[in-house]
Formats: sequence, C-alpha cells, structure tokens
Amino acid sequence: MEGIQIIAPGDSAVTAPAIEPLLTPAEVAALFRVDPKTVNRWAKSGKLTSLRTLGGHRRYLESEIRALLAGRHPASDTA
Repeated sequence: MEGIQIIAPGDSAVTAPAIEPLLTPAEVAALFRVDPKTVNRWAKSGKLTSLRTLGGHRRYLESEIRALLAGRHPASDTA
C-alpha cells in the first residue's frame, strides 16, 4: 500500500496510508469557486491540511473540505 506524506501547518511531515477520499486542488477550487492556486496558498498558510502524494502533488481530505463547506471546523467533529 502506498503512503501519503502529510504536511501539517507546522511543516512537520508524517507518512500515513490513504484511508479516506482525497481531493485535488482543482476539485477543492471548484467547490469553493476559487482558483486552484488559491487552494494551494491556503494550504501553505495553514488554513487547510495539505497531504502530498509520493510525486509531490497536494491532496486534501474530503472530510475536512466538506466540514469547511458546511461551516464547521473539522477538528470539532472529532470530539
């Protein structure tokens, strides 16, 4: 099973198996109606959790994106 390198807002990296659906920057951008580069800037600034594929491409947790679209903070869903 391939792993994904998770880049947290503090720039620490952890490799974890992909266990939930991931979205590309273009898919996230379409949901928020912004440019994909804006999505990458949000990740770089820590507003979104960015995951990196082994090829270095950014991916986003679908659950986090859906929570943000619904107006709730993703961390509050785990409590």
